Amino acid sequence: MSVESKPAYPMDPRSLYLPPKEAAELGKAYAEKYQSGEPYHYIGIDNFLPLDILEKVHAEALATDQKPPENSSPQEHLKASYNPDILPDYTRLVFNALNSQSFIRFLEEMTGISGLIADPYFKGGGIHRTNNGGYLGIHADFNHHKQMNLERRLNILIYLNPDWKAEYGGAFEIWTDDMKEQVASYAPIMGRMCCFSTSSTSMHGNPEPVNHPDGKPRMSIALYYYTATWTDSHIAHSTLFRPRPGASDQKTHRQDRLRTMRKYTPPVLQPATARLMSKLRLL
Repeated sequence: MSVESKPAYPMDPRSLYLPPKEAAELGKAYAEKYQSGEPYHYIGIDNFLPLDILEKVHAEALATDQKPPENSSPQEHLKASYNPDILPDYTRLVFNALNSQSFIRFLEEMTGISGLIADPYFKGGGIHRTNNGGYLGIHADFNHHKQMNLERRLNILIYLNPDWKAEYGGAFEIWTDDMKEQVASYAPIMGRMCCFSTSSTSMHGNPEPVNHPDGKPRMSIALYYYTATWTDSHIAHSTLFRPRPGASDQKTHRQDRLRTMRKYTPPVLQPATARLMSKLRLL
């Protein structure tokens, strides 16, 4: 991948700082493209951070292998997530910079979402690593930060894979809620940032298995942002997987039933209805 001299978000590689006003102005430049995304708002920006930052984080991430890849379900295979708390110093500082006022100002201007809140717990975030043969099925993310009682609103993925080619797999895919159409696909090349608004219908994932000829893993920075808009009318849910055309499984059928219930049941009745469906083993 060729890297331009000036990155989209030119954070200083040493201080890891960008003035908030400058960050906000940069965000405005991407607002129209981001907010016109369909079926939900999203954007892909190449050469997002300075290459010096990406190379240091990539090197530290490769040196961090403190747990085996997770094999939690048929929809998620050979994938591990490393919380910044266990990562080397420079990478931890990068994550802190991406949770700072400056970066939040950038995101708010780009997305049009005000009052964004960074996650100091990095719940589900950190460095994501998918080994050869690994994948993550199409899904909508968990929607509730229990510790802070916040609503999840935004995902950021910044890829760390030098010289990655599309045929190596692991592309980030965006799908319609009915799973009839793939809207976009982004190869996880070094420096590419994908950002999208999260909801119970923002279907995405990297379902094509990683297939690097030298066995190198697919790696990314992952961060999530929230707003203080959670109310009792919401139904908290974990990750909701959906099958691509031609694929199916029992867990996905249960999640489809939950989706249908949310569509046709008034919000005030949804918590009780979900409990009843669970009791009847429909969820």
